[in-house]
Amino acid sequence: MEYSPPPLFKQGAPARVKMTVFACISIALLLVDARMHTLAMVRQVAGTVLYPLQMAALLPRDAIYGVGDYFSTLSSLEKQVRELKRQQIASAQALQQAQLQAAENSQLRKLMDARQRLPVKSMLAEVLYDARDPNSRKIVLDRGTQQGVSLGLPVIDNLGVVGQVTRVFPFTSEVTLLTDKEQAIPVELLRTGLRSVAYGRGKSGMLELRFTAPNADIQVNDVVVTSGLDGVYPAGLAVARVTQVENSAGGSFGGVVCQPLAGIANHTQLLILMTPPDMPPRPPEEEVHPPKKHVGKMGPVKETGAIVGATPGATAGATAAIPGAAVPAPTKAGPAVAPGASPAAPKAATPAPVQSKPKEAAQ
Repeated sequence: MEYSPPPLFKQGAPARVKMTVFACISIALLLVDARMHTLAMVRQVAGTVLYPLQMAALLPRDAIYGVGDYFSTLSSLEKQVRELKRQQIASAQALQQAQLQAAENSQLRKLMDARQRLPVKSMLAEVLYDARDPNSRKIVLDRGTQQGVSLGLPVIDNLGVVGQVTRVFPFTSEVTLLTDKEQAIPVELLRTGLRSVAYGRGKSGMLELRFTAPNADIQVNDVVVTSGLDGVYPAGLAVARVTQVENSAGGSFGGVVCQPLAGIANHTQLLILMTPPDMPPRPPEEEVHPPKKHVGKMGPVKETGAIVGATPGATAGATAAIPGAAVPAPTKAGPAVAPGASPAAPKAATPAPVQSKPKEAAQ
């Protein structure tokens, strides 16, 4: 059954004819435009007129693409922010390390310059940590007996004296700072040459010159250096700077407070002075002899039967006091005759005295 449209819709030439005509027109226009370039103006006018319609037609597509790009861009931005933060942290750490190394290099250069100026041999050491006792001012270095460190060696930096080695281990050593209460160092004022002794004040981190005369020529900002009288610290090393001059209530003594010049809180590299300063030996001390006491020698007492020049009663008493001695009989008349004297009257005979027993028998 053949279908045919109603008469109302039958208008113009058939579709095949229209298609053929329009195809020929298109081919002709293409050839003319390619050869003669005569349709460029027409194309620009048509594009300008149709551009708003084209943009309106592309709005839904652009909206969909925009939403997708927004979310993708947001996620990519978050990733970039995280990566940038990580890089910032790494860069900050690298910058801190570089600054630390620059500070260490600067400190090492200063220490090397100070080491060249020192008259004694020195060794570079690094601070490992502070001591555990909070009531003391001590640090621990990375040098010990294996490197030749011994007790009593002074420790300095490029600014001044730090302290003294008080304990030594095989690979580490403990240094007591000058500000410790148990530390003292002989010093002198650089301006006037006044000698004194600086004592540590403990946690305050300050030094004190005690028992100074109230009329001593000491001023604020005076520099205190080592005097070298102890034979441990070389003379002329900077120790502290005077910050306060005090006088006691009675006025007999004054106190001077000093700020240490050593930068122990800011640096971790120090110098250990390995040899004491060259000083002449001390003269020998004079021996003090105690005074001798002159005591006379006493001889032994000899035993005698009678005392020469004594009275008869005394002689008898003395003889009776001697054990084993016989008491002579009293005479009837006449005085006692001294030994070796001749009797005055030969008629008046006296009885012979009883002989004393021999010494061996008496014993």
